[in-house]
Amino acid sequence: MKDNQLTEVPIDTDVQEDPDADLRARLDKLERDSQENRRLNEKRVVLAELKVEAMRANMIDLDGLQFLDMSQVRLSEDGGVADSTELIGRLKRAKPWLFAAPSSSSIARVPPSGPTRQKLAKDMSEEEYRIARANIVKRSAL
Repeated sequence: MKDNQLTEVPIDTDVQEDPDADLRARLDKLERDSQENRRLNEKRVVLAELKVEAMRANMIDLDGLQFLDMSQVRLSEDGGVADSTELIGRLKRAKPWLFAAPSSSSIARVPPSGPTRQKLAKDMSEEEYRIARANIVKRSAL
């Protein structure tokens, strides 16, 4: 029966794993992940800020932002992109076909029209009264 039994392998108690090494490795991995996440978030913020500025400059297709040299783009202290207006302006001068032509039409709304207030006879001059009276006589004759 002893032949069928499993033999136990003696464990070497002198070799122990360093628990600090495992913690250091995990900490290093977390720091690398944190730096990578920070870099990706900064990239997203930069892209969002540049998209806003490109829309203000009437960029037709935001895919044109790929022509920007992103190595020049830096975040400012307030979280925005430093000199974003200048960057888009340079792109507009270099590649004007990416931007719509400025329009002379305004996007401002027309003020609501109110009823025109007719001038009372007592507020009219002699000449205005004569013209208004002649117009009334013409309309009533028709």
